[in-house]
Amino acid sequence: MPPHGSRANLGVTDASEDAMTRNARDLLNTITAELAPDPRSNPLVPLIAAGEADREVLAVLALEQLRVIPADRRAFLQLAVRSSTEPEADAFFTALAEGEAIAQQRLPAFAAACGVDEARAAAYTPLPGCQAYPAYVAWLALNAAPADAVLAVTANFSAWGGYCATIARALRTHYGFGDEACAFFDFFAEPAPAPARTAERAVQAALDTGRLDESRARAYGHLLQSYEALFWRTLERPA
Repeated sequence: MPPHGSRANLGVTDASEDAMTRNARDLLNTITAELAPDPRSNPLVPLIAAGEADREVLAVLALEQLRVIPADRRAFLQLAVRSSTEPEADAFFTALAEGEAIAQQRLPAFAAACGVDEARAAAYTPLPGCQAYPAYVAWLALNAAPADAVLAVTANFSAWGGYCATIARALRTHYGFGDEACAFFDFFAEPAPAPARTAERAVQAALDTGRLDESRARAYGHLLQSYEALFWRTLERPA
């Protein structure tokens, strides 16, 4: 048995490894571009960017995220469990769950800056249009093939990261929020090369073994993007 990770003994050269990775990367880039949201589908983030969103809307955003983040973390952990025979997908979803745990630690500072305390958070009734997204992520955790979910989730996250970068800048520029209050959005806005590489490896492994259903993954990604657009539209008009 060859030593672990020995390319010479496994017959894998740098060039062939790059070619395999490029296949997965091309597919991820293609589906991400296909699923890129229409800028008009998110009416709220431009208002925040211009400093025109009411602070109460920011408070509702915090209240909704206080429920979204822990729900998504549990869903990603479930997907990791279901990926026990697919180590690349397991690593991807485990990393996502760890990221959600970090985000959950940073979120209370944003909520506090918006005037949301524990009593208000406990009494808050979530908006169905905002909670449709985490509900669907939970559906994927129970029903989607892990490889298909990797592709769909990765495509969706590119839009979310851009929104967070815009919000983080606006909170500092227009709303006077400090670094601690913006840290939740800073976290998601930061480039994440390690998860991207993990996603590529998971997609490539699924392609190589015939486990990936691109049609289903596209459908899952389309629904994720639609539910995310619904999230932002609901926040703009929460009544």
